[in-house]
Amino acid sequence: MKRNSASEVWFYHLQRSPLEAVLPVLLERCMERGWRSLVLCGSQERMEALDALLWTYREDSFLPHGRDSDPRAAQHPILLSAAEGDEAQETNGATIQFLVDGASSNRLAEFDRTVDLFHGEDPGALEAARDRYRSARGAGFDVTYWQQNAAGVWEQKG
Repeated sequence: MKRNSASEVWFYHLQRSPLEAVLPVLLERCMERGWRSLVLCGSQERMEALDALLWTYREDSFLPHGRDSDPRAAQHPILLSAAEGDEAQETNGATIQFLVDGASSNRLAEFDRTVDLFHGEDPGALEAARDRYRSARGAGFDVTYWQQNAAGVWEQKG
């Protein structure tokens, strides 16, 4: 992916599948395409849980990753961070960032794509995601909303 002025912001409304099932699949797709990723977590606890998950989420595979505090952070194709806003350090050359558990970023324009994954059954998380959606759209980003249908297939809604 090449960085450009038309950064995309994709919102994934998690209702039928938990973050732990969706995020690894999306990260695998990024790896298959040779994209480097930054995952901004809403808390240190979530980052630690995702760190463990990405090593063990499938018996026959793992996703190579590290934390932004690792001495060799730049070498990791997937980097996890619990830093907030502008404090997050994109040190691995990521072109795509993932926002989980309400994490926010003031650096949307620095990435080709930002993927905001939010829990649709939590009214607070839903309202916060709506605010982020309006803000990104208002700032001129190419915004897309994804939701799972009854069969669990992701459909673009807007």
